[in-house]
Amino acid sequence: MAKTIHLEERIPVPSDVKVHVEGLKVRVEGPLGVLERDFSHARGVLISLRDNEVVVEAYLADRKLKALVGTVAAHIKNMITGVTKGFRYKLKIIYTHFPVTVIVDKRNRVVRIKNFIGEKADRIAKIYGNVDVRVEGNDIIVEGIDIEEVGLTAASIERATRVKDRDRRIFVDGIYIYHRGIAGE
Repeated sequence: MAKTIHLEERIPVPSDVKVHVEGLKVRVEGPLGVLERDFSHARGVLISLRDNEVVVEAYLADRKLKALVGTVAAHIKNMITGVTKGFRYKLKIIYTHFPVTVIVDKRNRVVRIKNFIGEKADRIAKIYGNVDVRVEGNDIIVEGIDIEEVGLTAASIERATRVKDRDRRIFVDGIYIYHRGIAGE
């Protein structure tokens, strides 16, 4: 198996974003907020700031180290996108017999799903991190600057309404993710 002698990926930094690199810790500041991430688990990867670009590089890279360089670069790109535009997930509330009510409890950082398939007890989904959740008609919009927190929150809502032990072709009730994207678009 041949190793690549020098592998690097360059990520351009927009003018309204400040990036601080300290070893394998990256801090990105932008108009929407600040994101920090520690890549100390990425052994063999070097992160530096050169000519208004973040450079992720590795020497004598095998297959795993090449993948790690791409992964770290993708995380940094997502951090830059998050602090400039933000991320948005859209979920659709679908029901056939029992009207479902969704309430966002900002104080307890949870989403309460009432009357799902006629159940008396509320189904509860956790809101992760600094994420904004709102209900507009039959849509739930989840927005934030950290793609992982936004995705975790949307998945938590979708998973809370999972129907077990029933035929999925007949019981289609639930809340489903139908759009993932950048909030500025």
